Amino acid sequence: MAAMEVNVVPELPQTLSALYVGDLDGSVTEEELRRYFDQVGGVNSVKLCMDLNQQSLGYGYVNYTNPRDAEKAMDALNFTHLNGKCIRIAFSKREQTQSKANLFVRNLEQTINHKDLHDIFRPFGKIMSCKVVTDSNGQSKGYGYVLYKHEESAATAIQHLHNELWLGKELYVVPYLSMQEREAKFTNVFVKNISATTTEDDLKAIFGEFGSMTSVAVMRDEAGNSKCFGFVNFQSTTDAARSIEMLNGREFSGKEWYVGRAKKKANREKEMKLERERIALERPLDVNNVYIKNIDDGVDNDKLNELFSPFGTITSCKVMIDKSGISRGYGFVAFSTGEAASRAILEMNGKMIGTKPFYVRVAERKEARHKRLQSIFSSQMMVPPVAPQRPFFYGNGAQSGVNYQQRFVPPRVPMNPNFMYLMAQCHGSSQPAHPLMHPQLPLRGFRSSNCSIAQAMPTQNTLASALANAPPREHNNMLGVYLYPLVQLLEPAMAGKVTGMLLEMDQTEVLHLLESPQSLATKVMEAMNVLTNASQHRNWFSCP
Repeated sequence: MAAMEVNVVPELPQTLSALYVGDLDGSVTEEELRRYFDQVGGVNSVKLCMDLNQQSLGYGYVNYTNPRDAEKAMDALNFTHLNGKCIRIAFSKREQTQSKANLFVRNLEQTINHKDLHDIFRPFGKIMSCKVVTDSNGQSKGYGYVLYKHEESAATAIQHLHNELWLGKELYVVPYLSMQEREAKFTNVFVKNISATTTEDDLKAIFGEFGSMTSVAVMRDEAGNSKCFGFVNFQSTTDAARSIEMLNGREFSGKEWYVGRAKKKANREKEMKLERERIALERPLDVNNVYIKNIDDGVDNDKLNELFSPFGTITSCKVMIDKSGISRGYGFVAFSTGEAASRAILEMNGKMIGTKPFYVRVAERKEARHKRLQSIFSSQMMVPPVAPQRPFFYGNGAQSGVNYQQRFVPPRVPMNPNFMYLMAQCHGSSQPAHPLMHPQLPLRGFRSSNCSIAQAMPTQNTLASALANAPPREHNNMLGVYLYPLVQLLEPAMAGKVTGMLLEMDQTEVLHLLESPQSLATKVMEAMNVLTNASQHRNWFSCP
């Protein structure tokens, strides 16, 4: 289709000297990016955006001294190949553009890529950015966006391309609307719980009182029977909203209708999930059901029943096992009354059974447990630095003014050669990761096919006994001596912060982390997620 050439304003404002460069190959470095864009003019600065592991995010920014050089780079280098991958360039100062110059394009043929879309819309004006949305495999989703410099260009593009055939498909070209705008301008209404005898004509008669409709449908199965729901699409958003207000909850043919805004399946499922989580969190705990963690391998269902039966009538008792029949180290005991469960928790929590102390609590649902742990970790972000009652020291002896609530600073202690050897093995190096371990407490082997933090764990029985004989004010420091080096193996950069967060948990749960490498890794990951989210929210991290 021949498109009209539209005159554009030749002048570029001085702000348009920064370019966004996307779809970069992971091997591209900042120096390569600078050399590539230096071909067309003087590059002032280059920034390749990285994640927290210093891996390329696949995009970056190039700033030119002269805006005209940026324009030349846009024309000469857009959709060219760098390290074997086609790059996409856009002006990054989008706040200078007009909102009505942004277009949404739908019903694109699958073979149309970024460059093809750019070529289709280029005759109508200066394009600031152009993109076809793709899935994780790089396949087109059939829609995209075109941002012009001027509103007039966008209006002309709509006039000439909307409803036009392109490669056998009719293009749908309209001004782009944000999610909030789209939600506010809905016209499609969903009606359910209608009678099986209700027809399209019935819906037209009822909804027609509120305004003009473009379509009405009652959904039916393959046999033509009503599924008892349907859709009414209005011409006006106001009419659609008024029909919902007036008809939702009204009774027709003995049925109370639900009338609401029609939503996509993905949005409905997301809302339903949030509602289920809300209900689960608000629902009271099952106080009759007790959760036991840190169970010794020698404890089976019968043994667990024997241990907890003195506290009341047990309705069910189970130690969880894996596919091989091996204990997972936790289980549940359900009592007939909440009083029996409370007695069991009071008497059994922290009690040494076999080689491990039991961790006993009221059973929590997954959502509630996650929220509680999130609250524990998040609360640490709000605790201001305070001077500790007894000083902690870095390994080099420098005193810290921050207590474990902000960051655990391990005390200086003699090195344990066995522990140092295991730490070095785990790092694949002859040099240890950190010279910390209490010399009097022995190490213990774990079932593991490879060297891991499991080999560096202390003996639970010995540590629990040491804690029992120490004053409470010393407990966190003693646990931290063991915990810090293990956390450092997993998260070296944030080991002190994460250790401090974990030490806020129940003492028996911390002992369990020292016993279970898998549980420790999970909790460290949860803590890092909280730290990362909080850092991003407060803009603590930025693109390097």
